[in-house]
Amino acid sequence: MQKSQVNSIENLGYKQELKRGLSLWHMIVFGLLFVIPIAPFGIYGYLANESNNLVPLVYAIGCVAMVFTALSYGQMARSFPVAGSVYAYTSRGINKHVGFLVGWIILLDYILMPTLIYVVVGISLNAIIPEVPVYAWSVIFIALVTILNTIGVQSTAKIAIIALIAQLVIYVLFVVFAIFAINNGVNDAHFSIDPIYNAKNFSLTMVMNAVSIAVLSFLGFDAISTLVEETKGDSSVVGRASVSVLVIAGSLFVFVTYIAGSLWINSGNFVNIDYAFYEIANVAGGKWLMNLTSFGTAFSWGGAALTAQLAVSRVLFSMSRDKNIPKFFSIIHKKFKTPYIAAWFMGALSLVLSYVFVGNVQGLTLLVNFGALTSFFILHLSVIYYYKFKRKSSSVFSHLIFPLCGALVVGFVWLNLDIDAKIIGAIWIVLGIIWYVVLRNVFHKEIKDLHV
Repeated sequence: MQKSQVNSIENLGYKQELKRGLSLWHMIVFGLLFVIPIAPFGIYGYLANESNNLVPLVYAIGCVAMVFTALSYGQMARSFPVAGSVYAYTSRGINKHVGFLVGWIILLDYILMPTLIYVVVGISLNAIIPEVPVYAWSVIFIALVTILNTIGVQSTAKIAIIALIAQLVIYVLFVVFAIFAINNGVNDAHFSIDPIYNAKNFSLTMVMNAVSIAVLSFLGFDAISTLVEETKGDSSVVGRASVSVLVIAGSLFVFVTYIAGSLWINSGNFVNIDYAFYEIANVAGGKWLMNLTSFGTAFSWGGAALTAQLAVSRVLFSMSRDKNIPKFFSIIHKKFKTPYIAAWFMGALSLVLSYVFVGNVQGLTLLVNFGALTSFFILHLSVIYYYKFKRKSSSVFSHLIFPLCGALVVGFVWLNLDIDAKIIGAIWIVLGIIWYVVLRNVFHKEIKDLHV
């Protein structure tokens, strides 16, 4: 990209308000913490059931789809280094009206993602201590995360590093004991290609249905882009961090699910698909390993809540700054330099939504993915439109082939989403259009002209 195409935040019409303190390493840690290296532990049963136990294949396809999307995020972040993620990119890449709609759509992902995380945390801890209700655990984590996100990203980053190391330790322990169990023929287990591809079990429709759920495990990488105004490096950090996170996480997902699939070859024999992975851990190492993986899932997803709530508060901050939603969302804490009103609002909303969705993890997952996949698809189109049509870029791969491949793969996964998720998602979009019309014609709020 030519140097003249790279903007600063001041050139885009804003002033620097958020505190810059994050390095490339911090961005990768945040991304991995949000993605969660042990994410398959929490949804393995659903994926195995949907794909006929071809979970590693599901994750491999999902990773490819997301790498293309990460490349598009990187391209747009270089030209538009502002908080707001896909909202900011489509607003400037296409126009401010499309940007509002995409910002509204991605909010479905960002608003529901913390709720999903809190529910999974509650389920995991309830498996260890059933006397404490799922919702009670969720409330505890909501309070803790809201406080930490008010304090600021640098304090959160230190906790993120500790949480990430703990996850990797649990990951390694499971893999070691599972391999040992497979080598000893426990549960009639053996290594083969069957968990990756089995002609008898393979169904493209079923695999893609599972991919539409597995995409959830990769969604953290896009949250990196919401922190671009808080990075110490240049805007290319977003693209490098995003791709790095996806490659690392995708490799970890494929490997651990291959091991799990080799140890438990029949997904139909799970007692409870919510606790499927913990049943496999019990076979691998006994009750202590089952409890460790369950406990690890709870705290890893709890750690992801830090970055999930962090990300959505930045999107609310960005949309509020552009006068698309109420002004108070862009209020910055005088001491901590964080959009604390947005963080508190998300904490309160999560309290309500966690109660509503406490018994519907799969439905919540599909709604989150609807928001993400729809936004990703439009993001790819934004890259093509902005660079090829507006900027007349000569780069065929970065600005045409890669985003086109990303749009095709994401679009195909979107088509395999559950019909109920599409209906609710469509209702959410209609509500956004109504709000936009009311904002402009009733309240006479004109969207801020955006510098490009």
